[in-house]
Amino acid sequence: MGTRRGHLLVLLLVLGLVIVSALVIAKKETKLGLDLQGGLELVYQGQPTEAGAEVSGEDIDDSISIIEQRINKLGVSEPEVARLGVDGITVSLPGVTDANRAAEQVGTTAQLYYYDWEPNLLGPEKKIGGTPGAEPPKQVLKESEKRWEAAGRNVHKKEIQRLIFAGAYPTAYDAVKLASEQPPVEDCQDCSIARPRYYLFDKDEPGEALAGPELAKKDLYVTPTGEKLSKDGTVLEVPPGTVVVSELPVDEEGQTIEDGDPGWFALKDEPALSGDEITDPEQTYDQNNLPVVSFNFTDSGREAFQEVTRQIAQRGKARTIGPVSPQEAEALSGHFAVVLDNEVKTRPIINFEENPDGIDGRTGAQIGGGFSSVDEAQELATTLQIGALPINLKLISQTQVSATLGSEALDQGVKAGVVGLALVVIFLLLYYRFLGLIASIALGAYAVIFFALIDLIPITLTLPGIAGLVLTIGVAADSNIVIFERIKEEVRAGRSMSSAIAAGYKRGISTIIDANVVTLLTAFILFVLATAGVKGFAFTLGVGTIVSLLTAVVFTQALLGSMSRSRLLRSPSFLGAAGEGKRWHFDFMGASRWFFSISGVILVIGGLALATKQLNFGIDFESGTRITVAVEGDTDEEAVRQALEEAGIEGEEIQAVSDKAFPGKDVFQIQSHQLEPGQVRDAEKALGSEFGIVEDGFDSTSVGPTFGQQVADSALKALIFSMLVIAGYVALRFDPKFAIPVLIAIFHDILITAGVYSLTGKEVSSGTVAAFLTILGYSIYDTIIVFDRIRENVPRMPRAAFSQIVNRSMSEVLTRSLATSFSTLLGVTSLLVFGGATLQDFAFAMLVGIASGTYSSIFIASPVLTAWKEREPGFVRRRLRIAEAEGGRVPAYADEIEMAKLGRDDEREGEAAPGPQAPAAEVAPSSVATVEREDDSGNGAGSRDNGDTESAAADSAERRQRNADRRARRQARRKHGRSR
Repeated sequence: MGTRRGHLLVLLLVLGLVIVSALVIAKKETKLGLDLQGGLELVYQGQPTEAGAEVSGEDIDDSISIIEQRINKLGVSEPEVARLGVDGITVSLPGVTDANRAAEQVGTTAQLYYYDWEPNLLGPEKKIGGTPGAEPPKQVLKESEKRWEAAGRNVHKKEIQRLIFAGAYPTAYDAVKLASEQPPVEDCQDCSIARPRYYLFDKDEPGEALAGPELAKKDLYVTPTGEKLSKDGTVLEVPPGTVVVSELPVDEEGQTIEDGDPGWFALKDEPALSGDEITDPEQTYDQNNLPVVSFNFTDSGREAFQEVTRQIAQRGKARTIGPVSPQEAEALSGHFAVVLDNEVKTRPIINFEENPDGIDGRTGAQIGGGFSSVDEAQELATTLQIGALPINLKLISQTQVSATLGSEALDQGVKAGVVGLALVVIFLLLYYRFLGLIASIALGAYAVIFFALIDLIPITLTLPGIAGLVLTIGVAADSNIVIFERIKEEVRAGRSMSSAIAAGYKRGISTIIDANVVTLLTAFILFVLATAGVKGFAFTLGVGTIVSLLTAVVFTQALLGSMSRSRLLRSPSFLGAAGEGKRWHFDFMGASRWFFSISGVILVIGGLALATKQLNFGIDFESGTRITVAVEGDTDEEAVRQALEEAGIEGEEIQAVSDKAFPGKDVFQIQSHQLEPGQVRDAEKALGSEFGIVEDGFDSTSVGPTFGQQVADSALKALIFSMLVIAGYVALRFDPKFAIPVLIAIFHDILITAGVYSLTGKEVSSGTVAAFLTILGYSIYDTIIVFDRIRENVPRMPRAAFSQIVNRSMSEVLTRSLATSFSTLLGVTSLLVFGGATLQDFAFAMLVGIASGTYSSIFIASPVLTAWKEREPGFVRRRLRIAEAEGGRVPAYADEIEMAKLGRDDEREGEAAPGPQAPAAEVAPSSVATVEREDDSGNGAGSRDNGDTESAAADSAERRQRNADRRARRQARRKHGRSR
């Protein structure tokens, strides 16, 4: 009664969980990732602002907090900002369509500094613009005008003249060259950035900037476009203590000319105060109703602001002789510059007549005169409200997914999941009959509980996450298959149904735990080391594996246990356990040389493919930009290429593709070197104006070389750690010698999968990496099933050679190994057929890996283990005794009766086994090597005979008759209501 009561409690608990889970699913909305609902994903790499410094965890945490506040100002619902690796930050913005604006506002460093302008000018700049109101030296001014003319700038335009008389240079090269000639300032505590910056210019055309500023010289040759630039260019280093800034021209009304070419200045990097010393910035309007940004100061900021403005006013006053008019005072007054991220936003004067003692910061201040729109002023106010990031952020990856494509991907993923579940259920029902029905009920409970956990935790559901969900369906079914095969063995061995169920779960649970622990370890390593997209897969796989232990083991045991005495379970055929079952008599170890040869040929072919064709790495590794666009008008690849070239985007590969999300429309995939966010926006505008873009028909992914390297490094680390952890667990759980065959099998599977990818030319993405690493865990699932039976049979066969132990173990578990692999392949196949491109890439790698893993666990790992263990002295002696008794050969399967005789004779006389009989290896077609289980009465039972001697056959027939008689007596007692 106690056991039945326990089963009922478990059933009530699971039923309650299912009901609660159903309510959760009905009330809570599932959180979808960007690839399923559309939006923008940005990945940044943190870089220190000071020489010799490192990006700390606190810097990353502070940056994440600031970015979250910026996103809140954007009004994005349910954004996600998370750390990626040591110095990376990933930002997910669902529903965002203006990628350019979002990227600029989220990731800008927002380093705001205020400069006393004239004292910080250098060289010719200072001679021309360093003394307000004074006539610049004619020779210096003439040389400056020549520089502007040589740069192709019209010196007669008023906006250009304003820049010339301010001392500006026409090109970045001129200003950077001047800055590079300045002496470095050691231990520059007050500098805006205390590290050298590097610029790359064209060697033939010094005026053309190719890259920079960068904090590392090596970054000049791969960014910002992602192309590998020639190292023949001119590299200039700006030392600490000097900074290069740009300033856009302004019109007569003081409004910034946004599309104008800027002027450039080299300044002493001695800011008077920084953005950290201002408070309460907001966008307002001045007396002329023009947009400005007003703000207050901190105590230290107020004092610094008044001091610097006082100095500027006093310098202006000192240049006067007697009374001056307001116009003369304005001309003689010095400038106070506001510089945001090395761009001069405004340079207002400090009028000494109006503010003879500077400006009292108690009433705050304002920035104005340089905004082209209210939006621009509002964005600056928002940036100042949030504050400056403590580190520089470099955009290394950008992905934009349209809502239509995301919805299509979700539909495909759901369809793949439903079909995969249905296929697994059909297989279980056909093969296991009533036990299959129990497993199907458990899978239904698993699906409801698991989906509720996705909503409760919550787990952001992504395409890789859906792949993990479908894969866990196979894992849950695998657990049932392992136990059900054990139950069928016990039933065929003569146990009662209740006893067979109890023994099946007791003996199958260790195998399930071992296999699932390995899967959990792999999922954990993936979650810790992999990129953001793969983390969703890893988390889903891990949670699903844990839930499957509840439903596939605890729930099904309670369900079967509560029904063990019912009429439904009286017939073995109703459970698929009628007859003796499928019997395997193949000499697995004897044929191992053929298996090794087959694998060797496959590996050689794959190795040659890898050496010649190599792997087709996607932009996740190689860097670049991929755009998918659906256009309204009829066009072709050449017309799309011309439209992009007119927008200044060249070197792209364009391919017409089909997409179910846009039926009847021309869809093109464009792959190019890495484009900046502004260039992606230019491409969208060009294609939209030329052909028209379908609503939600623009999708883009940009990956920089830094991010690609991070993906590769993470994949390599995850691979190494997974192999070490798996090998360590197998060594501890089984035997140290068992770990080496596992590693060899894993290498075998990964090399074969890589070879197939090389031969087929399929693209390797971060999703493929996840599949590769999942193969690590799943590859040894079947291996553990075999090794667990080997470990169980070693003490049961104390006289057998190790090859005979392995042959018997494999003959006993081969059916369940094939069944577990087949059930998982059903789910993976549904992903391959019904999933979108991302799911198909993942499924293809898993399909190859699972097929290879099943093969290696049976035909590679076990023979390798046998070859090693047979060298142990104990097993060497066994083989010698068996060979002596069998005329110089060792049969494939051990004859337990002969083994017992051999042991007794060896102990008494040291002689060989009894006289001539049929070799044990030549088995009868209907016999199988298994171990006889104990019956319910407690009597021990030996193993079934595998040879064909008359005495062995007679003994075997007698045992079967005794077991049949016992079963008949039990059934008669139960029929008349008598207890056992």
